[in-house]
Amino acid sequence: MAGKEVTEQAASTESPPGVGLREDLIALTKARLSALVVMTTLFGYLLAARSHDSFSWWTLTHIILGTLLTAFGAAAFNQVMEIEADARMERTSGRPLPARRVSTAAAFVMGWLLSAFGVVHLAMKVDFGAAAFAAATLLTYLFIYTPMKTRTSWNTVLGAVAGALPPLIGWTAGGGGLTLGGAYLFALLFFWQMPHFLAINWMYRDQYVNGGFVMWSNDDDDGSKTSRLAIQFSVFTLLIPIMPVVSAEASWWFLIPGVALGGVMMKYALEFRKIRTREKARALFFYTLAYLPLVLIFSLIAWK
Repeated sequence: MAGKEVTEQAASTESPPGVGLREDLIALTKARLSALVVMTTLFGYLLAARSHDSFSWWTLTHIILGTLLTAFGAAAFNQVMEIEADARMERTSGRPLPARRVSTAAAFVMGWLLSAFGVVHLAMKVDFGAAAFAAATLLTYLFIYTPMKTRTSWNTVLGAVAGALPPLIGWTAGGGGLTLGGAYLFALLFFWQMPHFLAINWMYRDQYVNGGFVMWSNDDDDGSKTSRLAIQFSVFTLLIPIMPVVSAEASWWFLIPGVALGGVMMKYALEFRKIRTREKARALFFYTLAYLPLVLIFSLIAWK
């Protein structure tokens, strides 16, 4: 790993300068990723509640708490399962478990308690449908996606399924049923993740190989395969806004910003295809970070 033995990165029992318990807890719970899970769940609830006039601050509070705890627990469990792989990758070797600042047993107990409390809290304080989707997200992420990362490059698709389920926690809690509105939220999150993770995979492809992960970008040094896939999946971001308009759950004008935002995604994917450099992959990655909140905000404004 870049001229250093893995053991040199993972064996130290001392915390790096500036790393304390607070920072380790943030890393162990993947606070930023967990916040994204909560955000998509929140929008799912707001959209359903708007359609069914069922908004409740009390319900929203319980949704946020239960989802956040479940996400925290899933993140801790995931890192318990990937200690050795994380130790071999430069970008993750400083995490609390491979760096041995937190014990595996403590992380396991933490993950178990947080996950269990989160799902049970949703079942008791929100509804069983929301809890079921939270449990499905947890199980898909930990027991399908995580082990498949070392076996097949299709793990990215499996991971996208897990990442597309959280909005349905909120959608169900708000009274949303089996409509195109729920399908829209799932499809939006699923296809948004694909160019997002493809860009990450390609930028850190050498580290993923070192970690033992089987990714589409492995051995794709010229970026031809990754950029082609990014374009193919970006096409769907142009089409997804049609779903809530066809189902009459969103106003017709939503097509304008929805398709425009997808068009910009396509633009960045095409630029990455034309000039396959780390800078172009990074530009695509950063745009995906802007795309999701923007399209969700426009969805909320246009929702009926």
